[in-house]
Amino acid sequence: MMSQPATAFPVLGIAAWSGTGKTTLLTQLLPCLRNAGLDVGVIKHAHHSFDVDTPGKDSYKLRSAGASPMLIASSERFALMQETPGQNEPDLDALLSMMAHHQPDLVIVEGFKAWPIPKLALYREGVGDASLLDDAQLQAVALEQDSLIELASHVKRLDLNDIEAIARWVISWVGAQPDRVVLNER
Repeated sequence: MMSQPATAFPVLGIAAWSGTGKTTLLTQLLPCLRNAGLDVGVIKHAHHSFDVDTPGKDSYKLRSAGASPMLIASSERFALMQETPGQNEPDLDALLSMMAHHQPDLVIVEGFKAWPIPKLALYREGVGDASLLDDAQLQAVALEQDSLIELASHVKRLDLNDIEAIARWVISWVGAQPDRVVLNER
């Protein structure tokens, strides 16, 4: 049974069906939140194998040769790659605990729809179904302005095409979160 993770920062899930525009919305929303003074971390779930390293580069060669973990660093960024063949995917608690060191003001989680975390759902007519709007953790839904979808009275209705309004809602939501608690020790 998944329980709501205890974190030292607010966690907001972005729930939507593939093709709704989650990543597009986030690439527009993140600069607005940064301009408002929020440090925002993002955890994105991938449903497939992925690689952040480039074949032929030294870091790729070293990781392929067995370095685990492999950390590559420069004056502009660093990346830590950990091979996990044959292991279960890390759960959201474990991933959130990795964010704690960075002390973000907010962590946005893209994916992990089934986890019991507060959520902002994105909904477009004809993309998936409305079942994700029945989530007990739903805080707000961004949908097209002319959508006739009915929402529970406690769920905020947002215009999917008004990034500034969505940013204002996120900022307000972060400000309304209760005192933060320390991460669970695992």
